[in-house]
Amino acid sequence: MKFKETILKGCFEIEPQLFADERGYFYESYHLKKFQENTGIDIQFVQDNESKSKYGVVRGLHLQRGEFAQAKLVRVLSGKILDIAVDVRKDSPTYGQSIAVELSDENKKQLFIPTGFLHGFSVLSDEAVVYYKCDAFYNKASEDGVNPLDMDLQIDWQIPSSDMLLSEKDRHAKSFRELTPVSL
Repeated sequence: MKFKETILKGCFEIEPQLFADERGYFYESYHLKKFQENTGIDIQFVQDNESKSKYGVVRGLHLQRGEFAQAKLVRVLSGKILDIAVDVRKDSPTYGQSIAVELSDENKKQLFIPTGFLHGFSVLSDEAVVYYKCDAFYNKASEDGVNPLDMDLQIDWQIPSSDMLLSEKDRHAKSFRELTPVSL
């Protein structure tokens, strides 16, 4: 596995080592010791989630607060997405900055998003199945978020606005300026 820290401290792009032959392929998608050794992050994942979405869907930007704040390890089982992480950690030198990483069933890349980040993605293929591990359990009362189309963030979701599909919750989410930064 190759671990590459992004411009956002604590956020890692992970590329597996693929073993392929005429039968197909094999790769290790997660290994606790390798993860800890390469990131310096001591983590225990407690919940796995999966979503299926069609082209044009934009999900996010979401986070959980307090004791239910979640770090996530995101990968794509089928299709292709643009995965987005936005740093909202109070006093972070990269506060308000975002990264975009293309994750697909072809490139097998993963994105680790630590606590203190908004997360979202757009579906670039006809459909995509996204799978992610979380280090805290979901708690509805702890959820927060920002409208993914917020002009202050200037995120290019790589989907024409006429093709975007957002939930009502995301469409009516608060602006970035209204978001209280996350204290860690």
